[in-house]
Amino acid sequence: MTGFNEFAQVCRTIENIPGSLEMTGHVAQLLQDVTCDELPVVTHFIMGEVFPAWSSEDLGIGTSLLYAALSKTAGISIKEMELLVRDTGDIGMAATVALSNKTFSSFLCETPQLAILEVFERFKNISKVSGKGSQATKIKNLQYLFNSSSPEQAGYIARLAIEDLRIGVGEGIVRDAISKAFEVPVPDVERAFMLTNDMGLVAVTARRGGSGEVTKLGLELKRPIKMMLAQVTPTIESAISEMETVAIEWKFDGARVQIHKDGDNITLFSRRLENVTRSLPDIVSAVKEHVSADSAILDGEAFAVDESGRPRAFQEILKRFRRKYDVETTARKIPLTLRLFDLVYLNGEDLIDKPLTDRRAALLGCVENAGTVKVDEQVLTGDIEEVNRIYNEALEAGHEGIMIKNPNSPYSPGKRGKNWLKKKPVMETLDLVVIGAEWGYGRRANYMGSYTLACHDPDTGRFLPLGKVGTGINDEQLAELTATFSNLIVIESGMGIELKPEVVFEIAFEEIQKSTNYESGFALRFPRLVNIRDDKSPDEADTIQRIEYIYSMQRK
Repeated sequence: MTGFNEFAQVCRTIENIPGSLEMTGHVAQLLQDVTCDELPVVTHFIMGEVFPAWSSEDLGIGTSLLYAALSKTAGISIKEMELLVRDTGDIGMAATVALSNKTFSSFLCETPQLAILEVFERFKNISKVSGKGSQATKIKNLQYLFNSSSPEQAGYIARLAIEDLRIGVGEGIVRDAISKAFEVPVPDVERAFMLTNDMGLVAVTARRGGSGEVTKLGLELKRPIKMMLAQVTPTIESAISEMETVAIEWKFDGARVQIHKDGDNITLFSRRLENVTRSLPDIVSAVKEHVSADSAILDGEAFAVDESGRPRAFQEILKRFRRKYDVETTARKIPLTLRLFDLVYLNGEDLIDKPLTDRRAALLGCVENAGTVKVDEQVLTGDIEEVNRIYNEALEAGHEGIMIKNPNSPYSPGKRGKNWLKKKPVMETLDLVVIGAEWGYGRRANYMGSYTLACHDPDTGRFLPLGKVGTGINDEQLAELTATFSNLIVIESGMGIELKPEVVFEIAFEEIQKSTNYESGFALRFPRLVNIRDDKSPDEADTIQRIEYIYSMQRK
């Protein structure tokens, strides 16, 4: 059984390494050293997560609860704990400092031998508790972990508790580490992760069966995969010139939904891979009635329309996805329409490698266009005038624009490439993660008035800042955002606030500029908040590579 101390030592080493290649070597060695039972846990831990992205298990630990557990363990006040976090600039370092001053007997003996699996089991216990008294139970479990670990180990446990390990290890490094540790080609590891959305499962499979078993991993009902993504095309003409014949569909102003059908058992997942089945009973009923497949994984968009047939605001749709109580009443007030546009699994067969034309034919063959469920209309053409006509029709109907797809393209989970393009009549927008804020002034003194934005570096898992936004936010939104972000505060220092990276903003801007002021090396000119994308997870934010691409296209 591997001690958590060994995991903490690897984390400490990696924190002081600037290069990803050396990081990969240390992660690979760690994966080789642990047992098969520990391997999936360690694989997720090293990426700063406790459970796979698709899992419905959630720790539900905010910074206030973590501060309470640490203050009780260290024998100091919560205020003193908050000051330590502010002084050190990191919850992990603050935990280490607070517990280094602890004089109980557990710290007078040799380094505690808390096991990796013991940490994981305590986290699982925390994820299961709910209702009255749950906060106290979570604090007790955290206290047990902190009391059973050295101060340094406690620092990494504190970071894991809020799933923010801060050592710069992302999916790319772990992918390469699995390849190196178990001699499986990188493309095989990447594809297996794409199909399972579970790097821990891929690591165990690679260890037990090598490349032969890894290549057998496939889609599985009720285990959601990342959805294929689109990138913005500058013009319709450029998109058609690259593909010649294109598949044109409306881009609906709604929320993405992935549907898993297993007989009459329907499971719905949001874009963030959250199980939203209970919140959308009308969609469940419609799929049961109008999708004839025995088993299927379908991709579509759910949107709501008003009395005149115009699409309702995006935030209205999210009310349906978030609803946990009085669901039926909300469903009657905001009925949803479902448009299906892709099919990745049908009656036991993976379809992701088949061209879009084949997948669409299979989709049309198992969906009855009736009521609120329909297959999205699609036109195959190379005529720019025809594409513009469809584009204008979509806009006149109140939707966002059009999707321009390569008819021969496979379905690439989690990938944003040139096979799917979107055209919208707005300023270029980016989906960026909020990593910080500042308190406002004057009448906005009690609100967080501006927000620090960051793009995603998929190789390291880090979020790189590239500007701040305070424009496009009214007082009502400021109040709502302040309430939301109050539970995500990591550190406060004067007027500045560091936030846990959980919320994604859709940001319009005029231009991307080179800048030495931000770690990304870029800055946004005239950023403005367009939408709060509750349907997107932080790792779906636009990447540093996309920022570089847009910058290079501007210069051309």
